[in-house]
Amino acid sequence: MTHIKRTAAAVALAASALLLSACSSAPAPDTAANAADGRPVVDKDNWPEKVPTHGLTKNLTLPLEAYMASYEDQVTVEQAANDLQSSCMKDYGIDLTLPRAGANPPPSDNDANIERRYGLTDRAGAEKYGYELAPALREHTRQTMRELSGAEVEVLTGHTKPEPVKAAKMGEAFVGPGQGTEPARTEFNGKKVKAGGCIGWSKAQLGAPAADPVLVAELAGESLTRSMKDEKVVAAIDAWSSCMAGKGHAGLADPYRAMDQGVTQDQQPTPESIALAVDDVDCKQKTDLVKIWFGVESAIQDRQIADNQDRLTGIKEQHGKEVAVARRQMTASAQ
Repeated sequence: MTHIKRTAAAVALAASALLLSACSSAPAPDTAANAADGRPVVDKDNWPEKVPTHGLTKNLTLPLEAYMASYEDQVTVEQAANDLQSSCMKDYGIDLTLPRAGANPPPSDNDANIERRYGLTDRAGAEKYGYELAPALREHTRQTMRELSGAEVEVLTGHTKPEPVKAAKMGEAFVGPGQGTEPARTEFNGKKVKAGGCIGWSKAQLGAPAADPVLVAELAGESLTRSMKDEKVVAAIDAWSSCMAGKGHAGLADPYRAMDQGVTQDQQPTPESIALAVDDVDCKQKTDLVKIWFGVESAIQDRQIADNQDRLTGIKEQHGKEVAVARRQMTASAQ
C-alpha cells in the first residue's frame, strides 16, 4: 500500500496548490499570442461538468465538494480581480490588459477530481484516448501580455521587479521568481502606490478569506488515504487487480499503477494503452470498485464534516460572499 499512500499524499498536496493558485490574482507570464484559428479565448463548452454525467462516477459528488470552490466560481473571482487590477492601473495612467480567466480549464470542476479520483472511470473516453485527456483539454490557449517596466511592476504588485531566474554558481544562493525584491516606490505619477500594489488592493476589494480554504483540500486528501485502508476498499482493489491479471495485465496492485503504466510520453494514446484503459474501467465496473470506494470515502467525509463543521461553514460562507462581490464587480465593469 506504500504506492497508494504516496498517491494520496500527492492528491492532497496538488489540491492545496490548486486552491492557493485559484486564490491568486497574479498575472500570467508573457506568452505567445493565441493561435488565430477563430476559437474564442474563453470557451465555456470546454469547462468541466459540475457533476459527472457519464462513466462510473455519473451523478457522484463527495460530501466535501459542497465546501470546494467550483471552477466557474474560481474564474468569476479571478476575472473580477483582473478587472479591478486593470482599473487600478489605469488610475495611475497605465494601460494594462490582463489575460482572460477561464481560457484553460482543468478536467475536473473542483479539487476532488472525482472523475479520476479512483483511477480512470469513463469507458467512452478510454476507448478514444486511453489514459490521456481529450484533445480540447490538452490544448493551451495562450494570451499575450506585454512586458511590464520596473515601475509598472511596482504599481501592480507593491514590490520591485523580481530578479530573473538564473543558474546558481558554486557557493551562490539560488535566485528564483519572487526573490530579490524590495518594497515598491511610495508613489507613481503623483499618486501613492497602494499597499500590496493593485493586486493587493483588488484582493481587499473582493474580501480576504476569513477562514483557511486549504483545510478542505487537506481533509479530502486525508479521507482518500483513510479510505484506502478500509477492508472493503482493500478487498475491492484486490478483486480489481485479479480481474486485470485475468485480462493479461498482471502485477497491477491498484488503479494508480494502471494509470502510471498507461500514460504515454507524448500524450498520444497507443493501441496498448487504450486496451489497458478499457480493461481497467471494465474491471472497475465488474468489481463495483468505484461504488464501494466512493461509499467508504463518503462516510469518512461525513464524519470529517461533523468534526469540523464550524470551520467548514465559515469557509463556505466566506467563499459565497467573495463570489457575490466578484459577480457584482464584473457586472459593474461590463457597464
